[in-house]
Amino acid sequence: MPKLKTHKGTAKRFRLTKNGKAMRLKAGRSHLRRKKSSSKNSDFRHVVPTTVKATVKLVKQVAGAAAK
Repeated sequence: MPKLKTHKGTAKRFRLTKNGKAMRLKAGRSHLRRKKSSSKNSDFRHVVPTTVKATVKLVKQVAGAAAK
């Protein structure tokens, strides 16, 4: 069976931690930032874990080793 290709869009959007968590950035970072409060804008700078188990499973399957 041939090797699976890494889905590059998924690999750019998610990072897998050593313990298997899929980390992502929050949506809405680049649009209408001036209207948002400074605390909300600072929240956009940090990565958050993806809690949906189906998404984590899909990221691990599709992104492969390149997501690390």
